[in-house]
Amino acid sequence: MEDGSAGLVLTLSVLLLVGLGTEVVGWRLRVPRVTLLILAGMIAGAPGLDVLPVETGAWYPVVSKVALVMVGFLLGRNLALPLLRARGTRLIWFSACAVLGAALLVGGLLVAAGAPLPLALVLAGVAPASAPAAIMNVVEEAGARGSYTRTMLSVVAVNNVVGLVVFDILLAGAEMIANARAPAGPLLSGAQSVGGALLAGALLALPTTLIVRHVRSGEPMQVAALGLILACGALALWLGASYLLAAITMGAVLVNVLKSDSRPFDTVEAIDWPVMVLFFVLTGASAHPEKIATIGTFGALYVVGRVLGLLGGAWLGGALGRAPDAHRRWLGPAIQPQAGVALGMALTAGAALPQWEDTIMAVVVGSTVLFELVGPVFTRLALVRTGELDQARAPEQAQ
Repeated sequence: MEDGSAGLVLTLSVLLLVGLGTEVVGWRLRVPRVTLLILAGMIAGAPGLDVLPVETGAWYPVVSKVALVMVGFLLGRNLALPLLRARGTRLIWFSACAVLGAALLVGGLLVAAGAPLPLALVLAGVAPASAPAAIMNVVEEAGARGSYTRTMLSVVAVNNVVGLVVFDILLAGAEMIANARAPAGPLLSGAQSVGGALLAGALLALPTTLIVRHVRSGEPMQVAALGLILACGALALWLGASYLLAAITMGAVLVNVLKSDSRPFDTVEAIDWPVMVLFFVLTGASAHPEKIATIGTFGALYVVGRVLGLLGGAWLGGALGRAPDAHRRWLGPAIQPQAGVALGMALTAGAALPQWEDTIMAVVVGSTVLFELVGPVFTRLALVRTGELDQARAPEQAQ
């Protein structure tokens, strides 16, 4: 074997073993393993010791897409019609108020501080985005089950759908103002992103329902589920649409058509952790903590506005939806993590508004470091405070 190949294989081995180590350290320190993995990536990657092979930089775009497609598919499971019928009004209030709360407060603070209106609109559109991979992984690590956990995961799924629509609308408005463009072009682009994702998810869900009904559990189901999920993501990318939204759509259609057959979801849950380990470590390795010092006033207002907007919006949504008091108080803290989805939005906005690209990227990248490190801690705290963290899993995980 060539030396270069040996180094890459060794790197892959070490990264996966780091994931194993976080199982023990995380439970002993009461810190989510997501946070530990990102910190490990920052230490080993360019922000720290820079000991990872250069070639690993090419892994991140592929690994991140695979990870988010898998997470989106699992989130779609929380959009089963019985759950929506039971909590539909509450979910709508939670999601609408959280998304609008973050967007309005961030946008309002930036405009009040003198930010150009197009820049304020774009950052307001990015603010509601959450990090579904980090949130779901904290839930899986904790073994959390219960009404609050189901509601939170459903809200995360709906938030990402609603958030993408809000972002596309605000980006279209920003382009119209900044570039004096007619509304048709930007709005058509946004409709293509959302519509293409819904189309890709629905198209792949239909043959999937037929295939999984005739596939045995175990290895055949693993191959079928993973292959079809990746095909959904690939189709969305080819259509220029959101692969996360496409995967959520696929999962939502599948859970409602298959009903009691949960094998595709159980299969993905059983095999996703190695991919997530690589995703979170490489997220840390590609982070830019130095951006925190460059975000300035606009960045500070973005962080404050997003935190308070999600907290206040979720509380108001819970009150309007008559949710239990614990749900109102702890949904906002639980959805604070922000990472890949927001970065994708920032890249899209930067390409559309090159005159503000540097500012957009500095604010979003710099704040993402904070939200991805600290956010999972609050997600875990919310599970503890609502009594849905499975404390019995701690000894098992630490062995």
